Amino acid sequence: MRDENCIFCKLANGDIPTRTIFEDEDFRVILDASPASKGHALILPKEHYANLYEIPEELVAKVAKLSKRMAIHMTEVLGCDGFNIVQNNGEVAGQTVFHYHMHLIPRYKGEEDMLHWKPNSFDDAIMDGIAKKLEVK
Repeated sequence: MRDENCIFCKLANGDIPTRTIFEDEDFRVILDASPASKGHALILPKEHYANLYEIPEELVAKVAKLSKRMAIHMTEVLGCDGFNIVQNNGEVAGQTVFHYHMHLIPRYKGEEDMLHWKPNSFDDAIMDGIAKKLEVK
């Protein structure tokens, strides 16, 4: 299902011109219009899912395979030194367009580090409590 008010639905389905670098029946991969680095691209499902919580597992598996394929291809073609594959869910996590998408970000030596966080430290009781709550049964 598409959302007629969603810009990423329009981009994914060719209603708005893009710099498409790959397309199949489920996805369109386009260059990001506001790239973080040279070659930054987005994997866009053609159907509308707001985030990871909504997209079917079968499509998530396809996204994972496609992101690997694209990262290998882009690394070979662009000669980048590393690669970030990023997917944000929710405004607090940096999601600005609420249509599931995967960022493919080639990284080059000497450029600004854009995905770095300060490691935290929690005492053993807190870590044990978190592990207990998160344990999948």
